[in-house]
Amino acid sequence: MNDNLAGKMKSSLLWNLIQRLKNNQLVVVYAVLFALLLIAQAFSPGYLQLNHLAGILRLSSFVGIAAIGQNLAILTGGIDLSIANVITFANVISAQVMMGKDENIPLALLIVLAMGFLVGLVNGLGVRLLKIPPFIMTLGTGTVVQGIFLIYTKGAPKGNAAPLLKSICGRSLFGIVSGIVIIWIVLALCVWLLQRKTIFGWNIYSIGTNAEASRFSGINVGKTIIAVYILSGMISALAGFFLVGYTGTSFLNIGNSYNTKTIAAVIIGGTAITGGSGSYLGTVAGAVVMTVLEDFLTILNFPEAVRQISQGLIILLLVLLYNREKQSR
Repeated sequence: MNDNLAGKMKSSLLWNLIQRLKNNQLVVVYAVLFALLLIAQAFSPGYLQLNHLAGILRLSSFVGIAAIGQNLAILTGGIDLSIANVITFANVISAQVMMGKDENIPLALLIVLAMGFLVGLVNGLGVRLLKIPPFIMTLGTGTVVQGIFLIYTKGAPKGNAAPLLKSICGRSLFGIVSGIVIIWIVLALCVWLLQRKTIFGWNIYSIGTNAEASRFSGINVGKTIIAVYILSGMISALAGFFLVGYTGTSFLNIGNSYNTKTIAAVIIGGTAITGGSGSYLGTVAGAVVMTVLEDFLTILNFPEAVRQISQGLIILLLVLLYNREKQSR
């Protein structure tokens, strides 16, 4: 009798644990990533070899870094569509300033961060003071940035990456982890601390949940939103700077896909598109999922159209799953 009761209690506890895990979006996205890796290994033996996984992480790091700003913007209930063109502008500036010399790295980094700061400031002021919707404001700012870098380069970007930056972004330490992945890990830890352990991070969640209530509770909504877009601009510029080290030179289309990639990484990672819930830890997994999916479909020789459709379907399925979980709570 007692054994039967104990068995029922254990089963009940196990069932409750399973339900909690199932309703945890972080668990869901990491489970999706794990399943995707197993499928890739099944269809392409050797996919999970360390050197290939190192390459996947290296590619994911650029998306993941750029998605930091997108994650923060979406958490406030906004969005940043200037990321793609900020990345490209930072990319061409970095290459042209460095000109293949290590001693020019600090100057290149300072210039691109200043550019990102300025773009982010304009976005933040437009969203908060002029009351322009984030979608429109950041799209317009991004278009202006695109025009500026086309004038700056005259359609033909010049310059190349410094050897030190190439080593950081392109080579693996001990054949496993590259310098850019280590930088991403450090940045991810910083963002986690910011979101979970600082007043600024808590304010971001509060604003995303209810901006008006946040204002009445004493939060400076305007300063917080402006700060978020400044951070997004600077981090996007940083991603463009690092991309020079990976490619060795600059390209006028290098940032084109990053609006879609960063938004997808954030949504796949479980951050609500309406703001107020989610975390960057989920976005980390979302960035890797996007990279693995694109890489796996490329290995299978699927055309670009099929790869885009597959990425879109995964985003839609996860959004439906997350919404269903919320409604069932």
